[in-house]
Amino acid sequence: MRNTRSLASTIGVAAAALVIPLVLGSTVVASSSPLTSRTQQISSAPLRLGIINPNGPSATWELEQIESVLGERASLAVIYKDFAQPAPIAELDAADARGSTTLLTWEPWAAGAGVVQPDFQSSDITSGRYDAYITEWARALANWGKPVMLRYAHEMNGNWYPWADRVNGNTDGDYVRAYRHVHDLFTAAGASNVEWVWNPNVPNAVPMSVVYPGSQYVDTVGLDGYNWGTSQSWSVWQTPDQLFGDGLTQVRALAPGKPIVVGEVASAEAGGSKPAWITRLIEYLAAQPDVTGFLWFHMNKEVDWRIDSSPASTAAMASALAARPRS
Repeated sequence: MRNTRSLASTIGVAAAALVIPLVLGSTVVASSSPLTSRTQQISSAPLRLGIINPNGPSATWELEQIESVLGERASLAVIYKDFAQPAPIAELDAADARGSTTLLTWEPWAAGAGVVQPDFQSSDITSGRYDAYITEWARALANWGKPVMLRYAHEMNGNWYPWADRVNGNTDGDYVRAYRHVHDLFTAAGASNVEWVWNPNVPNAVPMSVVYPGSQYVDTVGLDGYNWGTSQSWSVWQTPDQLFGDGLTQVRALAPGKPIVVGEVASAEAGGSKPAWITRLIEYLAAQPDVTGFLWFHMNKEVDWRIDSSPASTAAMASALAARPRS
C-alpha cells in the first residue's frame, strides 16, 4: 500500500523490545491473555486466513481479540522489517507457537524516510554493498530451520517505495537484478527453508512483466490490493472482482502454475457496503483454486481498515469465513 508500511516497521521494533523477554522466557505470551480460553483453532479451509495487526505476531492479545469474534485463529502472520533490523527470530518463534506461517516482509530501505533514498537504490543491492547484511539474514533464517515465506521488496510495480523501477534513480531491470542477487545469496547460505514470494500490487505504474524475476526465483506469487472506496479524492469504490481480476490474470500469465496469496487486502467503509464487500471477497477468493490465502490489513490508519470497523463488518467476516469451503 502506498508507503504506509513505515508504521508497521517502526512499531515492530518497539513491540519486539516489549515482548521478546516474554517469548524467550518460560511463559508464552498468549498464556497471560484473558482471551486465552476463547482462542480459536486454525481452520481446515484451503483459503487460509491471515491478520496483519499493528504489533505483529508477538502481540498475541491483539490477534486473540479479533480471532475470538471471528471464530477461528489466523494461520498466516506478517512481520515487516527494513534494512536496519536483524532477522526477527523471536517474532518468527511467536508466530510458529500459534501454528501460523509467517509472510516475512523485508524492505530494502530506511522505513519512513520517503521514496528518494540514494543509499537504497537497487544498484546498491546488486553491487554487493549490503551482501554481508543480507547473508547474515540468510544464515539466521537457515539456522532457524522452519518454513518461512520471504516477501522481499513487495509492491515493486508502484511508485511509493525506493526499490521500485522508475523511481529513486532506478531504471527498468534494476529491481529484477537486485531481487535475483538477494535470492542467490540466500541459496549460497543454504536457506532452503525460505519460500520466495514475489508480491506486486494490483496493476499500477510499472508493468508487472518488467519486474518479474523469473520462475526459478519465485515459489509463490503475492498480490496486494485495497478498496479505498470514496475515502480519498482520487479513489472510487471497487468490488473485489474489479480490484483483483486484472491482477490475477496478469500474474497467472507471468507465473503459470504458481500458488497465489493475497499479501495485503482491506476495504474502507466510505462509498459502499463494507460488510457486503467482505462477504464477496471471501466468496471470490475461495472460488480461485490457485489462491491459497489472504491477509487482512487490520489497522486504523489512513482510514479504518480494521475488520471490526463496524459491528456489521465484523459479523460479515465471521459469517463469510464460516461459510467458505473446507478441505
